[in-house]
Amino acid sequence: MSADKFEPVTVRIAGEDHTIRANVEPDYTRKCARLVDDRIYEIRSKAQFIETHRAAILAALSIAGDYYQALEDGERARRDTARRVEKLARRLEEGLGVQNDGRGASPGKA
Repeated sequence: MSADKFEPVTVRIAGEDHTIRANVEPDYTRKCARLVDDRIYEIRSKAQFIETHRAAILAALSIAGDYYQALEDGERARRDTARRVEKLARRLEEGLGVQNDGRGASPGKA
């Protein structure tokens, strides 16, 4: 199915129905809507008299915060993995008696 053939999806967010047409699978749209609705519900349960639009703004900020934290965590994991790979490569080269002069590995004397 091509992206332009997806049917509109009606989701309920903060007690209101919204019909959404997106270039993703309908289940993905529903999943995203549930996340937003759950976050709004969580915020409104803590601050019962908050207006819906303010709860929606706080939910968006909270989700954006989660997103940026996940990006930072992913970048940290990428850097950590790169360091570990470099360390392991050095250990393997040392164990095999390979010298690396920066232009590529060459056999060394064991």
